[in-house]
Amino acid sequence: MTNNVTTKKLRRSSSDRMLAGVCGGWAALLGVDAAVVRILFVAATIFGIGTPVLLYAACWILMPEDTATG
Repeated sequence: MTNNVTTKKLRRSSSDRMLAGVCGGWAALLGVDAAVVRILFVAATIFGIGTPVLLYAACWILMPEDTATG
């Protein structure tokens, strides 16, 4: 019996990026549009007094870039 389960990995998007591809990577993992993630990030930054910017920077450093083409 084989198990055909594909696992999604959190990676920075190389195709759906505006700055570093972090929001595009999260959107791909969650299965939503990247614009939704970006809007949520901006709202969290406004209401979170800049803390999400530090989280974004940490993701930029720690998340590997997606090397898949397409």
